[in-house]
Amino acid sequence: MLFFRQICEKRGIRHPDDFLPAYREAAKRLRVPRTDEPAPKTIEGWLYHGRKPQRTFRAVLVEMLGYSIDDLWSDVPDGTEGSFVPLADTSVADPHAEPGADLSEMKRTGAVAVQRAKEFLLGQDRGRVGEDTLGLLDDEVQRLITEYPRQPLSTIWPDLLETHDQVFRLLDGGRVRPSQLRDLYAKAAMLSFLVAKGFNDMEDPSQAITMTRVAAACARDAEHDGLIALTLGLKSLIAYWADRPEDAYHFASQGAETASDERGTVGLWLLGLKARAAAVLGDEETVSATNGLAYARRDHVTPDDLDALGGLFTYAPEKQLYYTVEAGALLGQGDARLAAEAEQAVRGFSDPTDSNWAFGDLAGAQCNLSLVRLHAGDVDGAAEAIRPVLELPASHRNNGIVVSAQRVRASLMRSPVRTAVTARDLSAEIEAFPVARPALPRG
Repeated sequence: MLFFRQICEKRGIRHPDDFLPAYREAAKRLRVPRTDEPAPKTIEGWLYHGRKPQRTFRAVLVEMLGYSIDDLWSDVPDGTEGSFVPLADTSVADPHAEPGADLSEMKRTGAVAVQRAKEFLLGQDRGRVGEDTLGLLDDEVQRLITEYPRQPLSTIWPDLLETHDQVFRLLDGGRVRPSQLRDLYAKAAMLSFLVAKGFNDMEDPSQAITMTRVAAACARDAEHDGLIALTLGLKSLIAYWADRPEDAYHFASQGAETASDERGTVGLWLLGLKARAAAVLGDEETVSATNGLAYARRDHVTPDDLDALGGLFTYAPEKQLYYTVEAGALLGQGDARLAAEAEQAVRGFSDPTDSNWAFGDLAGAQCNLSLVRLHAGDVDGAAEAIRPVLELPASHRNNGIVVSAQRVRASLMRSPVRTAVTARDLSAEIEAFPVARPALPRG
């Protein structure tokens, strides 16, 4: 039995009449027109004849059921249950919830109580900031740092902005003891970094760079050299995705020099950013030298306070390989060695339970693998590599993922195989990929 049929039956879906209401709700979240819904015979073909859906319907099915198309159309042995890992940000009700127990409502009302208590704690000490308040902010900052690369931006954006505002209100309120100032400025820098990254993910580089300048000012007030270097890296990242490689190279070089004495991984990240920008500029010699230096320094890393935070504040070996492969792909390389590294980079982000997993890094690694295979003339392999990216729910389609997918299309259009049927179909599919991104918050 297909896992698709099994999960539908567990949710009481055995007929097109049962299927369509849930499908329409998912389509509504993705803003897919009602005219694009499947016919009853099509649904029966999926449920009872194992037919794989056309690409038109796949994104909605993924949104509706919370699993990738490849997992949904995998066979499950009779008498067993599929053990596939659901995608992040699934809004499907838990099929194991007890009847009558409205868990979502219980969590919602509970969250209101927690929020009320937080507001009380943050405002109770009129003359000073208490240690409990700082501890509360520590917990919230750590949660946001951990969840940022693992969750769609829309799920954490309200909490991120609220916590950001709380920290700046404390700094602005004159209730902070001198011994607390550096810590609060460091928190302000970290939160401003995440907000800036959020604007970059929403394709708003102007707001992103403004907030990065705020993060840099707070990092200087915190006298934290690692955070100062991180903000330079973020400036490079923003310029890179905005197609300004000269600026990206400049900021990455400046940041790498600033971080030259840092023992954590921030210096390695800046070298990776420098190599990627050099690759866009076609400077193969600098790419090779910079990546070589980064790998030599990896052996001497001593994790620091930023690495302990995780998320975007550490540069794991998996991410370093992903950046290395991207630089090679941008230079047009497609040899067997790079192809093997590209496959390894994808495997490095294959486990969502790993602490270094990030949906954006996985998608980027998959796009890079597609590019490398295209450079080798393997259009079928390229299509296979990018398929999971094109099936991502709209909530996950941030700016970096869309740009990475479009790079594959641009390479495809220049490729000698561009007239092949697979190439034409893939090109059309990538072109349509970024059209609807309603789940990303704006402003």
